[in-house]
Amino acid sequence: MGFFAFIGVIVILYWIVYVISLCLLDCDLRLKAAEMFGKKIGAVKGKVVWIVGASSGIGENLAIWLAKGGAKLVLSSRRRVELERVKEACLAANSSLQSQDILVYPMDVQQVENHRFHLNEVLRHFGNLDILVNNAGRSQRAAWEEVDPIVDRQVFELNVFSIVSLSRVVVNYFSQRNPNLEGHLVVTSSIAGLVGAPFSPSYTGSKHALHGYFESLRSEKLGSKLKVTMLCPGPVYTGFLAESFTAVPGEKFNQSAETTDTRMTPDRCGQLCAIAIANELYEGWMALFPVLPVVYLVLYLPNLARLIFGFLGPRRLQKLRDSKETVPSPKENSTVS
Repeated sequence: MGFFAFIGVIVILYWIVYVISLCLLDCDLRLKAAEMFGKKIGAVKGKVVWIVGASSGIGENLAIWLAKGGAKLVLSSRRRVELERVKEACLAANSSLQSQDILVYPMDVQQVENHRFHLNEVLRHFGNLDILVNNAGRSQRAAWEEVDPIVDRQVFELNVFSIVSLSRVVVNYFSQRNPNLEGHLVVTSSIAGLVGAPFSPSYTGSKHALHGYFESLRSEKLGSKLKVTMLCPGPVYTGFLAESFTAVPGEKFNQSAETTDTRMTPDRCGQLCAIAIANELYEGWMALFPVLPVVYLVLYLPNLARLIFGFLGPRRLQKLRDSKETVPSPKENSTVS
């Protein structure tokens, strides 16, 4: 066998292994490598981590995994009772943590005028902050053309502008604390921030916007010690559907995920998020088959992806995400002229 033929065989074998791996794994290859060979979650031991959106779902399970790693935690959301429950779970997960190592700090992240005050209260308790985890947000289910513009604004106020505002306050703190801007921002985006999700227009737009904002931050701070990690979960079994925005202002979707749905458990998602944070990864993708191969296809072979998506159609793509058809067909507009 000649040299170039040998190289060709190696390339083909590489792609075969690559494709098979994507079908078997529940996270991207870089995150899997970090899980197998990188830093353990214990790398966060002693660090102060502020999780905004910690009262349930991914945020709750991430808090528990970081507690297992020995992190000191600030748990924030609007629901004190739920935060107290999460605190007890974190203390149970690591007997070496004391009650004072976990601060329950209720807040409404949309009240951006209070962000500096909230940070000062965190600093008053712990003296410093190492990692901010922006996990607050709500999903959406609605047909694109039916969404009231008020809903677009509401989604962006929560999912984007509140997160950007708090992050700016924290980045300024990092800068004042250390001239090299040492610190770590973590943002919970979504697979919908990488791939256009059907029947979820405002949410998809908000997650794409997060990538734009934080990619801009990365490019400005090249050469500094500021780390930015974007977490991109796919379908996860949480209570997100019931709380999702719809097309109508003030309305909630009020559907529930079912145990038969193809979704990652929140515990596994929280573990993978903790691994990504401990290893200060640039991004972390986490989803069950077949979502992950679809993401790779869209990002690295977009022309082929468009052909396949055209064959599948929007309804099959919706079922890929929700395991069922959750949004009915758009209403016919009889007033169209």
